[in-house]
Amino acid sequence: MGQSSRRRSIAVISHPDAGKSTLTEALALHAHVISEAGAVHGKHGRARVVSDWLEMEQKRGISITSAALQFAFEDVVINLLDTPGHADFSEDTFRVLTAVDAAVMLLDAGKGLEPQTLKLFEVCRRRGVPVITFINKWDRPGLDALALCDELEQRINLRATPVTWPIGEAGHFQGLLDARTKDVTLYSRASGGATLADEQHLSLDAARTVVGPDLDEALDSLGLLEPLDLDSFRAGTTTPLLFGAALSNIGVQQLLDVISELAPPPSARVDNDGTERAIAAPFSGFVFKMQAGMDPHHRDHVAYVRVCSGEFQRGMIVTHATSGRPFATKYALSVFGQARETIETAYPGDIVGLVNATNLAVGDTLYAPGPAVTFPPMPVFDPEHFVTARVTDLGRSKQFRRGIAQLEKEGVVQVLTSEARGDSVPILAAVGPLQFEVAAFRMEHEFNAPIHMEPLSFTLARRTTDADAQLLAGRHGIELTRRSDGTMLALVRDVWRLKTLQREAPGLVFERLSAVSR
Repeated sequence: MGQSSRRRSIAVISHPDAGKSTLTEALALHAHVISEAGAVHGKHGRARVVSDWLEMEQKRGISITSAALQFAFEDVVINLLDTPGHADFSEDTFRVLTAVDAAVMLLDAGKGLEPQTLKLFEVCRRRGVPVITFINKWDRPGLDALALCDELEQRINLRATPVTWPIGEAGHFQGLLDARTKDVTLYSRASGGATLADEQHLSLDAARTVVGPDLDEALDSLGLLEPLDLDSFRAGTTTPLLFGAALSNIGVQQLLDVISELAPPPSARVDNDGTERAIAAPFSGFVFKMQAGMDPHHRDHVAYVRVCSGEFQRGMIVTHATSGRPFATKYALSVFGQARETIETAYPGDIVGLVNATNLAVGDTLYAPGPAVTFPPMPVFDPEHFVTARVTDLGRSKQFRRGIAQLEKEGVVQVLTSEARGDSVPILAAVGPLQFEVAAFRMEHEFNAPIHMEPLSFTLARRTTDADAQLLAGRHGIELTRRSDGTMLALVRDVWRLKTLQREAPGLVFERLSAVSR
């Protein structure tokens, strides 16, 4: 098996509180790369979650930034990306989805498909990312298993093809039935779910004497659904379906097996010119995330690079497509949550962390010397929340400017400059208000430049032209701003004001910022 064909790059997506971080821990536990799983709230003596390592994440009990975990499982290497579920951090999750080849869609057994999950699934569909579905929390009261399958087909036109099926309804979980072998696995939960649950594997006949009529009901339900089909899964029309309880480490081993066996390996990537970049071509990759604060002893910044083609070797000199300048890769890491270690080589599908990559930004392409390549830009969202930012201590103005520039480069917030306010009072724009909390926290604790933020009454941002800006100047309910890339943006009070402007001057150009995903 070639190195690239051994790679699996997977994102875990869901609505908030469905259990993404817990599932990420459970997968690492079953792969035997950690000895004890953690829970977000640290209950029952469990350690904190590996992928939720930022101080704010531990305090709030939610994921606010994506985390990468690379580990080996049998003969494959899995690059697992745990994503934030909260809608305020959608941009971070959408960027992660540009860097993976498949996704695990996690559903709460009691809630089914929820709004944020629906949005993320549509991104997967547009990008051609096949989806594996894991129904979580089956040890709690929830919906009917067949009803959940119907919901998948009716709401998102995705047919469920079971890999495992629950014995017993939600809240009365007795075990799992293997859809292919018809073998049964019964579980004895470990205390607090910190370690692997004890498993008992039984034949169908032996299991009947233990679990009773629930087994026949499971078999009857299973017979109503289509069998697993690899081609339709990778084409995005069916989804391998599994059930379990991540907090108790139940059903996770089967999910890990499915990722290893069925998830596609890396394939050719389309560049900005529409040309496929073969995985055998010289090294190329793109930055999909910037992360600071991973090492509390150093103020470093790590650029997460998805390797798209060729072999990456630490120390190689690559070309930074944005500037055309050479870039040295002396400090290259593999990452496992906050932990990291030096990496010497990486292959298509791998995630490489480049340390102190201050010249890089989200969306930048890197490639080995030779024919130039640039991958498409990252998706940009339409911000709906806006604040002004001022440094509370004018003596920290230099740190303030440096911190704001860094947050913009990482994509934490969008930074806009208004002629009316000047460079010293930038406008921060975000999809959701939690992004401002992250920005304020980092400005104080990382850059030592506490800020005061004042909400603005705008709810829309639209791209406009310099010519139209002259017509908009001074109008009520409008403020003209500019991004660092030179793009002119008109901030508008609300959709009604926008409609009034379009009616008064039909020729005005107003474009949404949203870009099509890779």
